[in-house]
Amino acid sequence: MPLSIQGRPDESTAIRVVHASLDAGVTLIDTADVYCLDHTDIGHNERLMAKALRTWSGERDRVVVATKGGLTRPNGAWERAGHPVQLRTACERSLRALGVDRIDLYQFHAPDPVVRFEESVGAFGQLQREGKIRWFGLSNARVAQIQSAQAILPVVTVQNRLNPFFREAMSEGVVGYCGEQGIGFLAYSPLGGGRLNKKLPSHPVVRALSTELRMTPHALVTAWVLAQGPTVLAIPGSRTVAHAVDAASAGNLVLSPEALAAIDVAEFSRA
Repeated sequence: MPLSIQGRPDESTAIRVVHASLDAGVTLIDTADVYCLDHTDIGHNERLMAKALRTWSGERDRVVVATKGGLTRPNGAWERAGHPVQLRTACERSLRALGVDRIDLYQFHAPDPVVRFEESVGAFGQLQREGKIRWFGLSNARVAQIQSAQAILPVVTVQNRLNPFFREAMSEGVVGYCGEQGIGFLAYSPLGGGRLNKKLPSHPVVRALSTELRMTPHALVTAWVLAQGPTVLAIPGSRTVAHAVDAASAGNLVLSPEALAAIDVAEFSRA
C-alpha cells in the first residue's frame, strides 16, 4: 500500500522495492484495487505489482498475489462497497489490472453495513465457481462472520490488524480461531502503521531487545507478530529497498520465550 498512496515513490523505485522483497524470499504479495490516491487512480497498486512481477528475473510461479474487493475511494475517501454487482465489477477490473485470468487469493476487504454479509460472500462464491478466483479470504472480520462465510465457501485467509499497539485480533479470538481452523491469518499493520511504527525504536523494551538480539526494532516486532499463532503471516508495507529487506528478514527470526513475554507484557501507548 505505501507504494501507491500519498507519499508514494516513483514507479522505478517502487518496482525496485518489490524486486528486493521477492529476492529476499517473499512469496506473498498483498495488494488491493483501492491502494491508490482516489477513484481516478483505482488499480494503481495492482498494475504496479503486475509490472514488477513481469520484470522480475525470479520464478513467477512461486509468488501468490492476493488482492481485495469491497471498498471504493470517492475523492480519496474510503467507503464500503459490498453489493454483488460492485464486487463483480471490482473483480473484473482487478483481473485486467493484474493481467491474469484468475486471481490467486481474492479477499472481501470489509463487510458493508448496508449489504447483508452472506449476500456479499455469496458473490465471491459465484466468482470462484466461474474460475475467476482460486481462493477466498476475508478482511476486517469477526469470528462469527468467518463462521458465516465458511457455511457458504471455504475461507482460506483472514486479514485483520495485529501489532503490539492493537491486539484485538487476539483478544477477540480471531487469531485463535484461524489457528484452530487452519486458516491463514494475515496481520496487516504489523508495526502499528503510520506514526506508531516510528515510536518503536524509542520504546524501552523494543530498544533493549533489538540491541541485545542485534536486529532492527521493526524486524523484532514483526517476528513477535509472526509468533502469535501457527497460521499467522505478517504483511508489512515498505517504501524503500532497505525496509523491504529488513521486513523479509523477520521470517528467519525465532524469538525466545523470554523475549516474547517481554513484549507481551509491555505497554505500547498510542498517544
